[in-house]
Amino acid sequence: MTNLVTASSEIIAHITMKLADGSAADSTKVNKKPAKIIMGDTSISPAFEAQLLGMSAGESKEFVLAAVDAFGEPLPENIHYMDISKFSDEAPAVVGNIITFTQPGGELPGMIKDVSGSSVTIDFNHPLAGQEVTFVIDVVEVI
Repeated sequence: MTNLVTASSEIIAHITMKLADGSAADSTKVNKKPAKIIMGDTSISPAFEAQLLGMSAGESKEFVLAAVDAFGEPLPENIHYMDISKFSDEAPAVVGNIITFTQPGGELPGMIKDVSGSSVTIDFNHPLAGQEVTFVIDVVEVI
């Protein structure tokens, strides 16, 4: 009997994400390393999990999630301001750069959104926050 994805399954799957314009945002296929998804661990949204229920190994599915169910809406509290003196030649304050900052809980990437005088605006929201995302799931294994 084929294992079907249930609310307590672990899944090995390739995940491809596309933006509304059809361009690829990311894919596990690039590095040929599928992702492990643990259903019910709250690392993915309930709407994403609902799309996986009932799938089996070898099956593929494409679905679209609204921003709130994909990577969420951008949160104003994730926008921070730092003095330009905190930046260096190795990690310059240039709009568009993504710099990883060390926090008490680990590392956190932030995108530089603006440089005005000595003030640097950094956005710690997920780069896909606020965007509708199309997901293509290719289930490799259901554990």
